[in-house]
Amino acid sequence: MSGDIVLQTVNLGKKYGDRWAVQGLNLSVFRGEIFGFLGPNGAGKSTTIRMLLSLIAPSTGSVELFGLPLRENRGTVLARVGGLVERADFYLYLSARRNLEIVADLNGGVSSSAIDEVLETVGLAERAGDRVKSYSHGMKQRLGLAAALLGSPELVVLDEPTSGLDPHGIKEVRDLIARLAAERKVTVFLSSHLLSEIEHLATSMAIINNGSLVVQGSVNELLGAGTGTVHVIAVPAGRALEIIRSLPYVEGATLEQEGIRVKIPAAHAGSMNAELVRAGIEVRALVPERSLEEYFLSITGEVPGL
Repeated sequence: MSGDIVLQTVNLGKKYGDRWAVQGLNLSVFRGEIFGFLGPNGAGKSTTIRMLLSLIAPSTGSVELFGLPLRENRGTVLARVGGLVERADFYLYLSARRNLEIVADLNGGVSSSAIDEVLETVGLAERAGDRVKSYSHGMKQRLGLAAALLGSPELVVLDEPTSGLDPHGIKEVRDLIARLAAERKVTVFLSSHLLSEIEHLATSMAIINNGSLVVQGSVNELLGAGTGTVHVIAVPAGRALEIIRSLPYVEGATLEQEGIRVKIPAAHAGSMNAELVRAGIEVRALVPERSLEEYFLSITGEVPGL
C-alpha cells in the first residue's frame, strides 16, 4: 500500500429532516486497496456511497477524490471512477454489447476494443451478442461490473455487488473483484453485508453503525486486536486446560477433540503461552481464530443484514 490517498471524506454527513443518516464520517482509502465498508442494515452505507458518487449532496463535510474536492471537480474526478450501486439495470431486449455501447456513449464514448476488453475481463465475451433478458442474475451483475470498468477507472465503488446471488454467483463476482485489484491495479471500495466477502477480499475496512464511524484500519490488525478465540494444541491437554482456566485474563476455555478453544484478549496470548511452557506443558500450536463476525459483533452487537 502506498501513501497515495485515492478517496477521503472529511466530516461527511447527510441529514433527512431531523434524522442523520450519516454524520461526521472520516474515511481514507489508499491506492491499491480493496477497502471493505461494513455496517448493519440502515447504518448509512448506501447513503455514503451515493455521496461518494455525487448522486446526492452531503449536508455537511466534503468528499475528496484523487486529492481534489469532488464538489468543485465533479466531471474531472468522476471520469476516473466506476460505480455499481446495488443492482445493475440494463435494457433487457438489447444485447450486452449494445448496452455497454449506450453506457459508453453517455460517458463520452470508448473504443470498440475497450468494450471487448471489459467483456473479456468479466467473462461475458462469448455471450456479448445475447439479449440481457437471457442472462442469469449473476451474469447481469458481471455485466454491471463491465459497465463500471468502461473508461479504465482507477477507483471502482461497489455497493452490495453480490446481492441476491447464489453461492456460485457470489464466488464468480468475488474472484472477479480480486482479479481487478491484482491484475488491473484498481482500487476497490466494496460495501457489503456479507462478512465472509470482506474477510476474504479486503485489505482494509471501516465499520459504521447508526451513521457514524466505529472503527477503521487494516483487516489483519483489527482482527488481531481485542478479545478473540485462540486454538491451542498442548500436551497433556487436561493439565493445560487447568492452567489456562486459572489465568485471570482468560474469559473462557473449552476442551474439544482438536484441542483447547480459548477466549482471550489478543494482547495476552503470548503470556498464556509463556505460562504453559513454564509449567512444563508442550505447546504444539497456538493459532488465533478470530473471525470478522466475532469482531463485528463485539463492536456493534449486530450481524449485517439482520
